Amino acid sequence: MSKYHKDPDAIADLSPEQYHVTQESGTEPPFRNDFWDHKEDGLYVDIVSGEPLFTSRDKFDSGCGWPSFVKPVESDHVIAREDNSHGMRRIEVRSKHGDSHLGHVFPDGPRDRGGLRYCINSASLRFVTVDDLEAEGYGDYRHLFD
Repeated sequence: MSKYHKDPDAIADLSPEQYHVTQESGTEPPFRNDFWDHKEDGLYVDIVSGEPLFTSRDKFDSGCGWPSFVKPVESDHVIAREDNSHGMRRIEVRSKHGDSHLGHVFPDGPRDRGGLRYCINSASLRFVTVDDLEAEGYGDYRHLFD
C-alpha cells in the first residue's frame, strides 16, 4: 500500500485557488503563480497527497507562464487522460494517489529531452528544497541532485 493518499486535512488547508485547481480541475493565471520562474533545486510534490511529481532538474522555461517539466520524477505518480473541455482536445495530468488536477501535457517540449511539456499549475504543487528532502521524508530522491 502506498504511503500517499488524498488527505482530507490537506484539502481542508488549501487556499481557494489551490482547491479550485486541484479539486475542480481549474487553472491559475499564467505568470502570476508561485513556481513559473522558480529556479531553486528541489522536488515538487502534490499539495494534497505529498507524492513526488517533478524535480527542478527536469524543469525548463517554456515561456507559457506556468511551471513546465520534461518528465515526472515517478511516471506512475502521474496519470494522463483525455480532456475535451473548453472546446479543446488535450491530455490532462492528475496525481495518482491524490487525484489532484495538475495541468496538461503537450508534445511541444524540448526534442532533445523527450519532446514533452508538462504544463503544471503551481497551485497543485508544494516545493521541497534539496536541503529539506531528508527531513521531509524524501531522502530517496537526494541522489537526483548530486
